[in-house]
Amino acid sequence: MTMKKIILIASAILSLSSCGLYTKYERPDVSFTDSLYRRVSDADDTTSLATLNWDELFTDPELQKWIRIGIENNTDLNLARFKVQEAQAALMSAKGALLPGVSASVQGGTPGTVTAEFDVSWEADIFGRHRNAKKAAAAALEQSEAYTQAVQTQLIATIAGSYYSLLMLDQQLSVSLRTLDNWEENIRTMEALKRAGKTNEAAVLQAKSNKLNVEASVLNLRKQIMEMENSFAVLLGIVPMGIMRGRIEDQVFPSELSEGIPAHLLSRRPDVRQAEQALVEKFYMTNSARAAFYPNLSLSGSLGWTNGNGAMVVDPAGIIAGVIGSLVQPVFAKNANKARLEAAKAQQEAAAYKFRQTILDAGVEVNDALVNWETARERLDIHRKQVVHLQAAVWNIKLLMKHGAASYLEVLTAQQNLLQAELNEVTDRYEEIQGVISLYHALGGGY
Repeated sequence: MTMKKIILIASAILSLSSCGLYTKYERPDVSFTDSLYRRVSDADDTTSLATLNWDELFTDPELQKWIRIGIENNTDLNLARFKVQEAQAALMSAKGALLPGVSASVQGGTPGTVTAEFDVSWEADIFGRHRNAKKAAAAALEQSEAYTQAVQTQLIATIAGSYYSLLMLDQQLSVSLRTLDNWEENIRTMEALKRAGKTNEAAVLQAKSNKLNVEASVLNLRKQIMEMENSFAVLLGIVPMGIMRGRIEDQVFPSELSEGIPAHLLSRRPDVRQAEQALVEKFYMTNSARAAFYPNLSLSGSLGWTNGNGAMVVDPAGIIAGVIGSLVQPVFAKNANKARLEAAKAQQEAAAYKFRQTILDAGVEVNDALVNWETARERLDIHRKQVVHLQAAVWNIKLLMKHGAASYLEVLTAQQNLLQAELNEVTDRYEEIQGVISLYHALGGGY
């Protein structure tokens, strides 16, 4: 067969391949996202906390250093990156199935005779089997990339949360140590009052007991700090060590947080994108299952030459050419193909439900993060006012005691209340910061 005929046959097959069973994915109706947030945002379409880069939100230099180390070393994140490489290889393989296969051979016959031949084989993708497989592989790759982003987003949020936990514990330790000094002073005062006959041994012992309680709290806080440093180091992928850090009172965050519009979750949240790409993959796998009911058309051809009787290797007179076409129709696989199609349809439906549920879960996370942040801010304001009032109360009660208008027991009670209020203030500040982190993460920020 001449080369002209080979080209004509190939062109005819190419024209047929354009009319196969190939349909494009269309996103399901997600209009319900418009009412995903419980409060109406006054932000424009582009404004959201998630539009900030993580280093714009977390401005503490020490925290930024640790986040960069974590992004480089964290085990889970590196494993996710390997999954991306694996998916990239699978996509390359799927793309290769659309291309002709070429092989070459050189054979020696009688003395002085050499035959060279190129063989080409190609399966015409008339019904879109290979194109669907390629699209499915591309969706799987995007899933892997979205998963990697999800891991990184979670990693940044976890590092930040752990870092601020350390700052909270540091501040609680500072308050407890200051309180311990106060109790030592209280004990000296109580002993002086006992000598003056103004109190008894029971009051002194009670003061010493309170001091021991604070000492136990200090030991527990130091233990928690050490344990948090150890887990923080593991999170970063480094050996346990002391963690350099700032102070919680120096941390600065936006006073107002914008959640933007719900539609942003579809493009920014990696878990939502991952769920949709899983749906896309199942959609094209269903297409592939349908294509299995139809025949496979393949074309193979060969082109070569022989030198013949010791002539030059490239001898136009010795050109060898041939082409073979085959049409394979599945006969006995109908039931198996039907079962695979039904399974693929079920998986596609399940993926669609999971996509919808992932969006709903994302909305819940945003709503919860907002209310937690707002509640923490309100509680922080209350406890700050309480601290101011109790500081004044302690001062006034001490003054009254000097003039005999109050007992030292009242002083001790006021100091104990002040300690608890100061600890509550530290906790509320930490929860406010955690609210910022949670909202940032819920909106899809962090990469």
